[in-house]
Amino acid sequence: MRKLITQTILIYILSITAYGQNFERRPKIDDTKKMGSAIKSAELILHRSGESNTKSTDLKWLPILTNKCLSREPKEPNEEAIEEMKREKTKNKFSKNTNRTTGENATLSVTPLIGTNYLGNVNNGNSPMDNSIAISNGGWIVTVANTTIEFDDITGANTYYNDIPSFFNDNSITNVCDPVVIYDSGADRFIFFAQECSGQASNSNLLICFSKTNNPNDGWWTYKITGNPLNNNKWFDYPKIAVSNNELYITGNLFSNNPNATFDQAVLYQIQKTNGYAGGSINWQFWSGISGSPFTLLPVSYGHYGNYGPGCFLVATNTSLPSSSIKFYDLTDDMSASNEQLNYYSIPTSAYTVAGDASQLGTSCLLDNGSCRALSGFYLNGIIHFVFHSDIGSGWNGINYNRLNVAAQTNQSSTFGAAGSFDYSYPSVSSYASSPTDASVMIGFGSSNPNVYPQMRVVNCDNSMNWSNSTLVKSSSSYVSYTSTSKERWGDYTGTTRKHNSTNPSIWMNGMFANTSNTWDTWVAEIYANQVGITENKKEEEKMKVYPNPVVESFSIEFTLETTTNLTIDIKDVTGKTVKQLFNGKASQGLNNFSFNKANLAAGTYFLVITNNLTIIKNEKIIINN
Repeated sequence: MRKLITQTILIYILSITAYGQNFERRPKIDDTKKMGSAIKSAELILHRSGESNTKSTDLKWLPILTNKCLSREPKEPNEEAIEEMKREKTKNKFSKNTNRTTGENATLSVTPLIGTNYLGNVNNGNSPMDNSIAISNGGWIVTVANTTIEFDDITGANTYYNDIPSFFNDNSITNVCDPVVIYDSGADRFIFFAQECSGQASNSNLLICFSKTNNPNDGWWTYKITGNPLNNNKWFDYPKIAVSNNELYITGNLFSNNPNATFDQAVLYQIQKTNGYAGGSINWQFWSGISGSPFTLLPVSYGHYGNYGPGCFLVATNTSLPSSSIKFYDLTDDMSASNEQLNYYSIPTSAYTVAGDASQLGTSCLLDNGSCRALSGFYLNGIIHFVFHSDIGSGWNGINYNRLNVAAQTNQSSTFGAAGSFDYSYPSVSSYASSPTDASVMIGFGSSNPNVYPQMRVVNCDNSMNWSNSTLVKSSSSYVSYTSTSKERWGDYTGTTRKHNSTNPSIWMNGMFANTSNTWDTWVAEIYANQVGITENKKEEEKMKVYPNPVVESFSIEFTLETTTNLTIDIKDVTGKTVKQLFNGKASQGLNNFSFNKANLAAGTYFLVITNNLTIIKNEKIIINN
């Protein structure tokens, strides 16, 4: 049961204010172990290309016409060898008894719970959706997917929905794909990224937007940077973005214009962000010739409220062949330092390799698991947390979760899954801890097997790397099959994000599920647990009760407060819509009991949501019986 916040409002506000000023300086790194560096470009100037002034009239009924992003998919290094390995593993694992299960390797009593949840960005003919999500301290949610952008409040009420080219208000922009959104909690602003994806160097551009305020409805400043920075007939794909205290980082892979879209190299864009929030001109530079030849270089933002710096940490996996090392990169300083370097280190880890593709109920069409490239991560208290999926046994995919100690240059990994019954793929990780010293995380991911339609699930991993059982977030109504009867793309990434401004955090997930048309839609869900990190006192859970549940005629809510505070108590349906506000006012210090009659509520499942300002401090599922 989620605990009620019992601190005084004054102490709470002061703690959040102090926490918001958090700035973690980088640990000292032994650069005698570096194995290489990279080439820095000259410093460049980027001028604003325009602005987007969003309007609340662009809601989900708006017809949207979009095109397929690419007629070809760019190749990873040694892609033919990867695909041959996957084909053999897929054949072997499905030739065995697919009903056999080893079960999840759970050792925790903590269970991820689902709070507010609702339909997100809907299908527009693209697979995968490349979905991403960010949430501000104040509760504004921005979700993106190929090729739409949406703004919601914390209850799921939609205020803006549009296709991305229209959002940029730039007629020169044609096809767009790979949208990514992040919330810069240190600056209290959003950053939105997309790319033009024609597969040609002549039309490869990175599209960057900085929100004007902490409310995405107040408008955005827009910028455009070439995706062919070396001017050598290459184009950009596979983007990742992150922020530090002073800068924005964008990484991607460059590909040749030839028919095979051959991988050339990874690049890193280093961009000063402050002027971007003001709509001014921005200094930037890029790095090429990166040692270690990484494919999909993952920069990491700070995992809690605030930022770290100067510079940035990045990781990459070896995607092409079985490996037992992680590529670690240290961008040593901000670009204003003039002597910054991008240093490369090789970190030993447990062996990993690709698994077979996934099956789904009702069709022989497989879901493509891609490779073992790094997908999601964050930095906190000297540790880089990051995830990818890999073979956890007999060709089955599972989550590969890692904690890379920056100063010690060591990596601790742990896998989670159900080899023999389910493929778990395309994970995304966020901190789920009340203190920066706690390493607890939530990981969202996709799941499928021959006996179920594709699912969205989430799992908790605690400070000691103990795993919970996973929780179903959203099931599908059918299988997925866009244009192929043999294999469909499952995902490039799935979004999770932390709502920062509370010592009792929640994680928000934007994942894919299959609709009745055999195509993808996205679902947004709030994730929390019956305990937060290592600092929680389990006795606190006893301070709130909802009874009886299921409800026949009436029910009561009983809880203890250490101080008088303002509360709102709402009944919401499963879509997150408020059905009835039960209470809005002061709750007194000590033991409180509120009783309510179910009145004319129809039988079904609802959520009892208690909030203090915009912070959800209790979300309890209740069942109403006739």
